[in-house]
Order: sequence, then C-alpha cells, then structure tokens
Amino acid sequence: MDKDYPALPPMQTGIRGRCPRCGQGHLFKGFLTLAPKCEACGLDYSFADPADGPAFFVICFACVPSALLAVWLEVTFSASLLTQFLVTGPFMLLTCIPPLRPLKGWLVASQYFYKAEEGKLVRRSPEPS
Repeated sequence: MDKDYPALPPMQTGIRGRCPRCGQGHLFKGFLTLAPKCEACGLDYSFADPADGPAFFVICFACVPSALLAVWLEVTFSASLLTQFLVTGPFMLLTCIPPLRPLKGWLVASQYFYKAEEGKLVRRSPEPS
C-alpha cells in the first residue's frame, strides 16, 4: 500500500463506498458510476475495472431465490400472471438491485488492496544451444 496511508481492508471501505486508500472519500458519483478520483486523497480510480463481477454475483445469489419463489407460487397456489408480477417482481427488484453497489465497491477496493492488474505474458529469450 502507499506509505502515508494504512492498509484498509476491502470489506471495511468497499461495502461502504469509500476510497480504498484513505477510507474517507466517496468511491461513487452515482448509483453505480465510479467517481474519477477520491475527493479526500486524490487517488485516481482509473485502475478499477470490476466489469460484470457485481452482476454475476447478484445473478447467482439473488435471482435464483426469485425464480424459486415464482415456481413455488405457481406450484402451490397456481398464481395468476398478475400475482406473479406483483409478488415476484418486487422481490426480484429488492434482492437484485440493492447489493450491486456494495459488491462493486468491494470488488474495486479489493483490486486496490491486492494490487490486481491485467495479466501479462512474460516471454523468456531462448537459451543458446
């Protein structure tokens, strides 16, 4: 980590949407849009690339219970389409949208903490025969 700043765990900073270096500045300028840099310490957030990580985790852990709820409503109550929309729709929105921001913050903070970067191939020169 940087000399002037203590190493802050990603769970402590990322989940709260705080700067992974100082823990004071904001990580986001919108709901899921990263700020260009920390307003407190000036850390440039261009290193961060969480890609589709947050969406993947939400799909795996939140959408499956939503689908199970829809199937359960159908099998148990033969629920109408309107009932499915009124029950499963809000459940899906409440379990899928709120976790996106904390997950994205955690992934960005983890990238900073562990100094993650794009992989590079190291080619060795052939040894003389």
